[in-house]
Amino acid sequence: MIKLSAHLGILWVVMCGLLASCSSGSYDGYQTRGYSIRGQHYQPLSVEDALYYSEEGIASWYDESRMFGFIRGNTSLGERVGRFDISGAHKTLPIPCRVRVTNLENGKSLKMRLNDRGPFIEGRIIDVTPRAAAKLGFKEKGLTRARVEVLSVGDGEYQRKAPGQKSWWRFW
Repeated sequence: MIKLSAHLGILWVVMCGLLASCSSGSYDGYQTRGYSIRGQHYQPLSVEDALYYSEEGIASWYDESRMFGFIRGNTSLGERVGRFDISGAHKTLPIPCRVRVTNLENGKSLKMRLNDRGPFIEGRIIDVTPRAAAKLGFKEKGLTRARVEVLSVGDGEYQRKAPGQKSWWRFW
């Protein structure tokens, strides 16, 4: 009986750790300050301008995790990201924000949270995590033509929805 409860205790600790790693994170406010990478300066959009953002271009995927996802990388917001997370990176949108990414080559669409900066390769508009790329159907290919549309900017009490985005209570 003692062995069973010890095993259940270990299982409980492992499950709590896994569930905690699946959280979407939160950030107080918006990150809109300018920054420089490789000698190039980037100035993120204001929250107001970002709420109307929609762009088409090349999407790619990146993997910040190492050792099969057990060592997780950090995003520009300081959040941990693993290979099974669905999130992305953008050069000039305020972070955090939520976007809809549509693969224009196959019509697949996915909502995700942006919490990182990039891609810093000319002509690319968004980087997504490996799991997001797989769900959008371009992981094997590496790149795809995509549309990025802002759904909201910020988390929690700072969240601002894009025009036309309904709150959950309006569906009832």
